[in-house]
Amino acid sequence: MPLVSEIDFGTPASRSEKMVTLTIDGNEITVPEGTSIMRASMEAGIQVPKLCATDMVDAFGSCRLCLVEIEGRNGTPASCTTPVAPGITVHTQTSRLKDIRKGVMELYISDHPLDCLTCAANGDCELQDMAGAVGLRDVRYGYEGDNHVKARNNGDINAKWMPKDESNPYFTYDPSKCIVCSRCVRACEEVQGTFALTIEGRGFGSRVSPGMHENFLESECVSCGACVQACPTATLTEKSVIAIGQPEHSVVTTCAYCGVGCSFKAEMRGEELVRMVPWKDGQANRGHSCVKGRFAYGYSTHKERVLNPMIREKISDPWREVSWEEALAHTASEFRRIQYQYGRESIGGITSSRCTNEETYLVQKLIRSGFGNNNVDTCARVCHSPTGYGLGATFGTSAGTQNFDSVEFTDVVIIIGANPTDGHPVFASRLKKRLRQGAKLIVIDPRRTDMVSSPHIKASHHLPLRPGTNVAIVTALAHVIVTEGLFDETFIRERCDWSEFEDWASFVSEPHHSPEAIEQLTGVPAEEVRGAARLFATGGNGAIYYGLGVTEHSQGSTTVIGIANLAMATGNIGRTGVGVNPLRGQNNVQGACDMGSFPHELPGYRHVSDDATRETFEKLWGVTISNEPGLRIPNMLDAAVDGSFKGIYIQGEDILQSDPDTKHVQAGLAAMECVVVQDLFLNETANYAHVFLPGSTFLEKDGTFTNAERRINRVRRVMTPRNGYADWEVTQKLAQAMGLAWNYAHPSEIMDEIAATTPSFAMVSYDYLEKMGSVQWPCNEKAPLGSPIMHIDGFVRGKGKFIRTEYVATDEKTGPRFPLLLTTGRILSQYNVGAQTRRTDNVVWHEEDRLEIHPHDAELRGVRDGDWVKLQSRSGDTTLRALITDRVATGVVYTTFHHPTTQANVITTDFSDWATNCPEYKVTAVQISPSNGPSQWQIDYDEQARQSRRISGKLEAAE
Repeated sequence: MPLVSEIDFGTPASRSEKMVTLTIDGNEITVPEGTSIMRASMEAGIQVPKLCATDMVDAFGSCRLCLVEIEGRNGTPASCTTPVAPGITVHTQTSRLKDIRKGVMELYISDHPLDCLTCAANGDCELQDMAGAVGLRDVRYGYEGDNHVKARNNGDINAKWMPKDESNPYFTYDPSKCIVCSRCVRACEEVQGTFALTIEGRGFGSRVSPGMHENFLESECVSCGACVQACPTATLTEKSVIAIGQPEHSVVTTCAYCGVGCSFKAEMRGEELVRMVPWKDGQANRGHSCVKGRFAYGYSTHKERVLNPMIREKISDPWREVSWEEALAHTASEFRRIQYQYGRESIGGITSSRCTNEETYLVQKLIRSGFGNNNVDTCARVCHSPTGYGLGATFGTSAGTQNFDSVEFTDVVIIIGANPTDGHPVFASRLKKRLRQGAKLIVIDPRRTDMVSSPHIKASHHLPLRPGTNVAIVTALAHVIVTEGLFDETFIRERCDWSEFEDWASFVSEPHHSPEAIEQLTGVPAEEVRGAARLFATGGNGAIYYGLGVTEHSQGSTTVIGIANLAMATGNIGRTGVGVNPLRGQNNVQGACDMGSFPHELPGYRHVSDDATRETFEKLWGVTISNEPGLRIPNMLDAAVDGSFKGIYIQGEDILQSDPDTKHVQAGLAAMECVVVQDLFLNETANYAHVFLPGSTFLEKDGTFTNAERRINRVRRVMTPRNGYADWEVTQKLAQAMGLAWNYAHPSEIMDEIAATTPSFAMVSYDYLEKMGSVQWPCNEKAPLGSPIMHIDGFVRGKGKFIRTEYVATDEKTGPRFPLLLTTGRILSQYNVGAQTRRTDNVVWHEEDRLEIHPHDAELRGVRDGDWVKLQSRSGDTTLRALITDRVATGVVYTTFHHPTTQANVITTDFSDWATNCPEYKVTAVQISPSNGPSQWQIDYDEQARQSRRISGKLEAAE
C-alpha cells in the first residue's frame, strides 16, 4: 500500500469557460483562459521546476526556478505568473533556462544547512528534489560569509542565525532552513485567513516571522497546519515526523470532529500514525484543515483509554475487568431481566453523533428489533432537532440546502447563532476568503465573535441581540423586507403557496414586528436591523448559515422556520451561492438523524406510525415494530426517577456532561439498574454505569460519516482496533447475545441494507463511494450523482410553505436574584465535552473553561480578570475563573462546556424547544459573585467521580 499521491499543479485552476490552445514543448494543449503556463504544463504531464509555487495559493513568482521561454517574446518569464495565450509556443527546457535555474539553486543551497541525511524532511523535501531536477552538482559560491545557518561565524556570534522555535506542541520552525519562498505566509493569508505570519526584514535579512517577532505559540497562529503543509523544506515540520520518520503508506479517511467532514490522508508507518494531511480532493475541505483534525489525534493512544470491558454490581463498587464474552452476556442477561421485571418499555438506548452511519443504524435497529420498542434518542436531537422540524415544515426535507463550495459564489451572508471560526474553522476559512473578495456579512450573535471583525474582514452589520430574542429579530428582518417591497414576487408565485405568503406577509407587516418596536426587547438598534434586511434582500446571492445559537432555544424550531421564510421571501433557494445551511456540531449529527435515531422516526425521516415504512423494515428484520413513538432522553430520565425505566445502552455519548440540568441527569442515571456505556474513556456518564464496553476510534473502523452538507464520506480503517473490535462489531455481538441472528461481515453490508430501505440513500454503496469519492444525498435514480444543491426546480414538499413566527418569551427570565443571562458555546482548540481534545496537546490553548463577563458587570461585582467566581442559577452553581472582555454585552455572560471540572450544565435548566424538546442551553438566568474555591456540588461530584473510576487491581483510578 503506497502513499496516496497528489499532483501539485503549481497554481490554482481557472474557472473560465473560454478555452485557449497553445504549444508547450511541442505538445498542443487546450486549457481554460487564465490558466498559468505552469499549470498548463503540469496538466500535460510536463513538470516545470518550482519552489515558491503551489496550487493552494495564488502565484507569487519569487523563486525564479519556473522560468520559461516563449517564442516571439523577450526574456524568461515565470511560468507561474504568466497566463496562457492563444497560439503561443512555450519551451520549458533550453540550455539558457538550465543555466539560470542551476545558478538560482546554487544561491539557495549556499545559505542552507547540508544535513540532508539527518534532516526530518529527507525524502520529502522539494528543495532536495529541485536540486536534483536542475542537475545541481556543485555550489560555486561556497558556504562561508554571511549566512543564516551557523550560530557562530569564525567564533563570533552570528546575528542572522535564530534558534529553532519549538513552542508549538505540534510542529517546529527552523529559520536556518527557510528559503523565504513565502508559501507559509501566503497559505496563512489566502487559505486560512488568519494573517499570523509575515516576512520581516529586507533583502538577505528577510525571514518568516509569526506576528511581531513572537514565537508560534504566543502569536495569532491557530495551528491549522496550512503553513506546515505549504513549506517546501524542513523549516516547518511536524514533531511527529521528527520523532517517527517519513510515512510509507497512507489511507484517505474522514475527520471525526465537527460537521464540516474534512478528508485527510492518514500517513502511516506500519500501524503507527505519523501525521494527518488534508486531502486536496476532499470536497468539503479542499485540502485545508484545523488544529483538531490536523493534529489532535493523540487521544487514540492516550494512556487513559480503556481497552478491556468492565462490569460492576453497584456504581459504588470498583470496576472489574472481564472478557468480551462475559461483559456482553451479562449485559444481555440484565436487559432481559429488567424487561421481564418491569416491562418491554423499561429499557432504551442512545446513538452517537460521533459514530458512523452504519454503527448508528445498528444501535437503533437493536433497540427496535431486540428491545422491541422505540426508546431511541441521540445527541443530534439535543442540538439540531429544530432544524429537522423547521426545514421539514417549510421545505419538506430536514437538512441544509447547499454544498460548502456554494459559499464561493455568495454575495451576502447571514451568520446567526454560529461561531464558525471556532466551531467549523475550515468552513470559516472558505467564508473569510469570499468576504475578502467582496461579499458582505451580517452577524446576528450576542457576542462579538471573530467573524464580526478580524484581519481583512469586517461585518457590514452586527446585531448583538439579547439571548432568547432570535424570533423577534428574524421577524423584524422580514417586516422590513415585506413593508419596503424587497421580496421576490416572481420566485414566491412560482415556487411557494401565494395565499400562505400573503397571510405571512400581513403577519410580519404588523407594527409590533417592526425594528423600532422590538428594539427595547432585543437591544439591537432599529437602523441596524433595517440596514441588514435591506442588504440581504438587495445584495445579490444571499446565504444563511446558522448553528446551535438558533436551535438550542425554547423557540428554536420557530427561528428555523423564520430563517426559511426569509430565504423564500428573497428568492434565495435552489441555486449556487444561496440557501439555508445548518452548521452541524459533531462529525455525524446529520447521519445520526438520517439513520433513524429519533423515537418517532425510522431511517429516512419516516414516522413510525406509517404502516408501509414499518412493513419495509419488519420484512427485512423479521420482527414487529411498534407504531408508537418511544421516549426521548429527558423522558427516559423522568421515567427512571419515577421507577419505570431501568436500563440504557449509551454508545459514544456523555449525557452527564453534555445534557442540560446535570442534577436531573444524575438522578435519572442513579435510579437505573443497568447503565451500559460504550466509549473510549471512562467519561462522566460512566460514573453511573454498571457495564463499560471499550469503544474504537475513527482510525480503527470502516464506515461512513454524513457531514453538514449531506455529504456521505468514507471512513477507512488504518489500524487494528486497540480494544479488539470496531463499535459496529460490539453492537452486533450484543445483538447476538440477546438472541438476534445478525451476521454482518463488513460495514459495507450494513450500508447495503440502509440503501435498500432508505430512498435518499438508494444508490449509495461502498463501491459507488470509491468511484465517486463522496456523494450528497438524496442519491438515487432521480439524482444518481447526488444532490449538491437542493430544491432547484421545486421544493421537496411541492410548494414552499410560509409559516407565522410569533415571538414568545422564554420562561427563563432574569430578575433581582439572577439578573444576568448566561449563554454557552465552543472554542477552537476543544471539541464538545472535551473527552478527546483534553487528552491531546490542545490543552495548551484552553486548559480550563472561563466565564466571559463585561467590564461593567465585573466592576459592579468586584470581580477582576482571573478571579474565581461563583456562577449560580435556579438549577445549581459552579465556580470558574473570570475573563473580563467586551466581546459580551452588559447583562450577558458566556462560557464553554469542554471541562468536566466546571460542569457548566449544572447551571442550565430543563426548558426546551416547544416542538422537539431540544434543550434551551443558550438562555439561563444567573448571578455572579466572587468565590474562593469550588462549590460544594463540585467537591461532592469530584469525590463521587474519583470513587466511581476505581478499577480492581489498578493502583490509580482511570481518568
